[in-house]
Amino acid sequence: MKSRIEFGRRPTARRLMAVFVLLLAVLWLPYEASAAGRLGEFLGGLRAADIDPAADSFGEVEGNPPAAKLLKGGQPVGYAFLTGDVVDSTGYSGKPINIVVGIDLDGKITGAKLVEHHEPIVLVGIPQAKIEHYIDGFVGRRVLDPGEESRMPVDIVSGATVTMMVIADSMTQSAVKIARSRGLGAGAVNVASQPAPRTIDQTDSAVETWQALLDDGSVRRLAITNKELDDLFQRTGNAAAIARPQQGDPNASFVDVYVALASVPTVGRSLLGDAEYDRLRQDLKPGQQAILVAGDGPYSFRGSGYVRGGIFDRIELIQSEASIRFRDRNYRRIGAVAADGAPDFPEIGVFVTPDGAKLDPGAPWRFQLLVQRATGALDKAFVTTGLDYSTPDKFLTAPVSPAAAAPASAAVQPVAAADDEPPLWQRMWQARMFDIAIMLVAIGVLTGIFFFQDILVKWPRAYERIRLGYLAFTLLWLGWYEHAQLSVVNILTFFNSLRGDFRWDYFLRDPLIFILWSAVAAALLFWGRGAYCGWLCPFGALQEWTNRLARWARIPQIRVPFWLNQRLWPFKYIIFLALFGLSLGSLGLAEEAAEVEPFKTAIILHFAREWWFVLFAVGCLAPGLFIERFYCRYLCPLGGALAVPARMRMFDWLKRYKECGSPCQRCSNDCPVQAIHPEGAINPNECIQCLNCQVLYHDDQRCPVVIQKRIKREKFLALQSPSMVPEPKRKPRVLVTVNGREPSVERKPAASQAVSTEGENQ
Repeated sequence: MKSRIEFGRRPTARRLMAVFVLLLAVLWLPYEASAAGRLGEFLGGLRAADIDPAADSFGEVEGNPPAAKLLKGGQPVGYAFLTGDVVDSTGYSGKPINIVVGIDLDGKITGAKLVEHHEPIVLVGIPQAKIEHYIDGFVGRRVLDPGEESRMPVDIVSGATVTMMVIADSMTQSAVKIARSRGLGAGAVNVASQPAPRTIDQTDSAVETWQALLDDGSVRRLAITNKELDDLFQRTGNAAAIARPQQGDPNASFVDVYVALASVPTVGRSLLGDAEYDRLRQDLKPGQQAILVAGDGPYSFRGSGYVRGGIFDRIELIQSEASIRFRDRNYRRIGAVAADGAPDFPEIGVFVTPDGAKLDPGAPWRFQLLVQRATGALDKAFVTTGLDYSTPDKFLTAPVSPAAAAPASAAVQPVAAADDEPPLWQRMWQARMFDIAIMLVAIGVLTGIFFFQDILVKWPRAYERIRLGYLAFTLLWLGWYEHAQLSVVNILTFFNSLRGDFRWDYFLRDPLIFILWSAVAAALLFWGRGAYCGWLCPFGALQEWTNRLARWARIPQIRVPFWLNQRLWPFKYIIFLALFGLSLGSLGLAEEAAEVEPFKTAIILHFAREWWFVLFAVGCLAPGLFIERFYCRYLCPLGGALAVPARMRMFDWLKRYKECGSPCQRCSNDCPVQAIHPEGAINPNECIQCLNCQVLYHDDQRCPVVIQKRIKREKFLALQSPSMVPEPKRKPRVLVTVNGREPSVERKPAASQAVSTEGENQ
């Protein structure tokens, strides 16, 4: 038997695997977050005057939430804090947007500096100066002053609305928590002086007409004409927006929105109908509220931002100093308003307050609408407007005296001095339970495919349908919908965090990415990199689908000579090592250089980006029309990074015959990524576990070894009993002799025999 190369079977592999398992065990030890958070690592690069012009130094980071005193001459004048240490500041990228904010003793924001972010739209394409200008718009705001109608600057950066929403929310909410915990300004409030909360009376569920709901204030209306919109932009002083007044009749409607608290039984049942309201009540968790929004006019209250980023960037609820935004998972579309006399609305939706958000139905709140106006080809101006909402008294329980509502021992306590909410990452996991369930089922299905591959590959047609269906799921749901595309940036960030303040909660904030990386880590030990690269990578799925479409369109395929293929493989390792080395000096620079991955453009941003990024992404996909998975094979730094531990895999379930490679080359020629050497061995660094070779392994019409076995079996059966010979693959030709004898059947040589002979002559 001819000797061949055995990949992943060297003695050093066992030692490397043991070290790798030990490293994983150490890293998975429970982590206790430092009370100081990450504020300290950023204060070293800032001057106190950058955060508060009245300060000359920083004090020690202390307290919960963590903050450092701002000092002038040794006396405190305020506090500095990091938004990511206090609240969820996760941006569009799935990573925190960290801003150091200063707040004085009166609860006023004195300054803010953007110190860390990973936003794709800001890293490239949008000048960071615009983001910093937007952040400066918060300076001077008193975060606990309920009289401020809007706590968000209106000069939002065009093209980065979702990122701006996250910045606005994280800055205001973290400032509120710091002000309350330190008793700044109005932060220390006497609980006994506050009215006891009023709740919704669930006993009354009468059905009322549309007009009755309008009359008693159950439904509130926000109507803006074109002329009124022009007046709003006039007050902003934005010259570009003022120079482009709304076209059409000045008295025509621009937006007409109706808002109602649908979690009130009478309101919800009247507007939604019995069946829809009952379904809503079953879905609502304790403490959650539902708001119905119906709109008419040319301006949509939904917009399209929620489709791209999952956040409804045009609407916001404000109650006291807290704000609530909605994601696509908090929204359900309604076909029509059920109340008698209600108009027909083109847009109707019910928004359920997210987990962790608290809307007091007994206290007033504000529905705020963000309106945008194009001022150029790519630029927009923004202005906010809204309506105030109070639940009618008849739908609320009777007020309770403060003395009866609060124990005497707790008469004077700071409001929200302690945060009893679960950690941020836990709240994010709870909010995405449905997505997590789908992800776990998908990983379970893939695990089943690998464990039962020997059975599945014996049914080539069924296997092909399962694989194509799985790749479609990976591209459409995992990639384009959930944006769960792994990147080499994840690896660089992980190793960079090991050098500094490693925090598991940082990585736990994106459940799907964390689950996916955990599954990939396990798969690397079991089967190598193929589980991710061949099945769970959205960009890899996109390449495979585009190549199949190219084959269907009869685009000729190019087979790279093996000697050239071997010399192109190392490029992806070189790119990864260059990025890794760059990250050791500057992680931010390495993240920008990681644009060599087209994943962000093609998967995360759906090609909605500057033309040069789109051109690069298309340039990575185009060669794949002729050479299957061209980018995966030769350029992908993530694939190179995952291939390094592929040699340590524990299982080698890909079966081979001793004839593979000598003389037979069928699998080597058919491998879509040319991961099989001419000697017949499979290179685990390049194998994507597509199982194409395993389908061939059992195919008695294409594999010469199996063909020979089938022919011998048929001959043996023919000698034992002619009736036991299997039905021929082709219709037999009947020859009737001329001498009057019975007809004899002469069979044509089977096509497989010809293939067999050809295989023997290789």
